[in-house]
Amino acid sequence: MNTRIAVVTGASSGIGAATARHLARAGFEVVCAARRTDRIEAVAAEIGGRAVACDVTSPESVAALAAEVGPRLDVLVNNAGGAFGLAPVAEADADDWRRMFDVNVLGLMQVTKALLPALVASGDGVIVNLGSTAGRVAYEGGAGYTAAKHGTKVVTETLRLELFDQPVRVCEVAPGMVRTDEFALVRFEGDQARADAVYAGVPEPLVADDIADAITWVATRPAHVNIDELVIKPRAQAAQHKVHRVSAD
Repeated sequence: MNTRIAVVTGASSGIGAATARHLARAGFEVVCAARRTDRIEAVAAEIGGRAVACDVTSPESVAALAAEVGPRLDVLVNNAGGAFGLAPVAEADADDWRRMFDVNVLGLMQVTKALLPALVASGDGVIVNLGSTAGRVAYEGGAGYTAAKHGTKVVTETLRLELFDQPVRVCEVAPGMVRTDEFALVRFEGDQARADAVYAGVPEPLVADDIADAITWVATRPAHVNIDELVIKPRAQAAQHKVHRVSAD
């Protein structure tokens, strides 16, 4: 029996790296794709996978990833993404918005398009797109990111319609508040205090392993079962704007 192959984009840290580890434990050979070569090489070495330097916003880089993967692929996890800034629309930075659309929407499209023939060829391909609760609910300062993640959601829904007669399942995992080493830090351009404030007082935010566990579960359901969307939040988060926080006093 052939070893099942999975590709995880954005596998250099956070949810991507955790997902690579979980899929490897589930028996997959994992192709770890990200821009930071040293990071993905370390993850791949740890799990017995393959590291491929890939910038999902570059068509040439994505084509090289597809060539490395080869003719058959069982699971694609489109995890690469990110949020940049928290400015209101009146003060929006167009470059930040472009970066968010490039990685969360266009990058997802390019990787999916390049690897779709291999997913179909497997006879039971699974695409898991990492969405967000931001793809469902707007909040002040988040217009660029929420618009991009709404894009992720709609691309997922459209792809499912377009592939309804193909042996490929199309799924979305949409997390709420997840504390990772980099997400908020990147959003606030390295401002550790602002990044820490996002999670201040939250008893137990989700962590990368929680989402990786959910992604792996979605990707390993029986062939006739499609998990259209799985929204996952910490118990402390009832909604984007309603989060239980415990005072340090």
